[in-house]
Amino acid sequence: MLRYIVAGVNKNARPNIWTRCSPMRKICLFLAVLAVGLLAYSCSKKPAPTGTKEKVRVAFVSNTVSPFWRIAKAGVTAGERDFNVQCDFRMPAKGDVGEQKQILEDLLVKGVSGIAVSPISPANQTDILNKVAESVNLITMDSDAPESKRICYVGTDNYAAGRRAGEEIKKALPNGGKVVIFVGRLDALNAKQRRQGIIDAVKGSKVQVVDTLTDNADHVKAKENVENTLVKRPDVAGLMGLWSYNGPAIAEAVKAAGKQGKVKIVTFDEEDGTLQAIKEGVIFSTIVQNPYEFGYQSMRILAALARGEDPKIPKNKLIFLPERVINRDNVDTFWADLKKHMAEGSK
Repeated sequence: MLRYIVAGVNKNARPNIWTRCSPMRKICLFLAVLAVGLLAYSCSKKPAPTGTKEKVRVAFVSNTVSPFWRIAKAGVTAGERDFNVQCDFRMPAKGDVGEQKQILEDLLVKGVSGIAVSPISPANQTDILNKVAESVNLITMDSDAPESKRICYVGTDNYAAGRRAGEEIKKALPNGGKVVIFVGRLDALNAKQRRQGIIDAVKGSKVQVVDTLTDNADHVKAKENVENTLVKRPDVAGLMGLWSYNGPAIAEAVKAAGKQGKVKIVTFDEEDGTLQAIKEGVIFSTIVQNPYEFGYQSMRILAALARGEDPKIPKNKLIFLPERVINRDNVDTFWADLKKHMAEGSK
């Protein structure tokens, strides 16, 4: 019976390899084909939950190379220890979409069970993000991709943080003035949301956003953008940086032009250059996130998902971590706490 079901020939057909096989060999061949099919099917699906004691293999992918991500790495390291996780930590050297796509595809081949990623340009990455989400547990952190099939987002409420930055620049410029915003790219959702938050916060005040300049995560160009602005727009009263490296770039350019104290600066994040410039009075304030928790919470969630446990994700799929304002009043305490946190995370 098996002969006719599989071969699909009649009894008088010319003998072929199948008809010359013994019954036992036919059964073995049939089972081998079935096994290959099942293996191919299973490879196209997400990995099954592991045991609670088995080490989970995951990945963490940033949007560029920056000291900001070293803080996140400390959180990842702590999470590896606390949740029995092994993490492949990747930072795209060029900070472009093609490079990040290659990293994601490489990680799929390596067989990780989950990936946390900061999408560089979510609107242009839906296909690759959905491809990843169909194969492994995918979450976004730092910057979201809400149109993708990601499981959740972990990070700052970037619009709210932008509004807070807008309130800070109004404090720095009580009499108002023209402001220029600097950022790596505007197709990243965190950049869009922060910028819009600033614009909405200063609406109706004497503070006016007159330009937004991008640098494609090129640190040299970031500083050049500020230098050119100071020359071409001598009437600018405030400068704002939306990504972590923008703070030091703005501070260096302003000091080189001898305009510290004259041009007010509000930035994001806690690079050493930013915190030092706050101590020196060059930067008015910075909005800091919690990159350590970006890393730590990503490990917690991916480990829970891999083990079939409850990762405690809210219905809106947004896990917001609060931002803080750092200025001359609290910079010393914050910096000391940050160094301690980094040291503890790397143990």
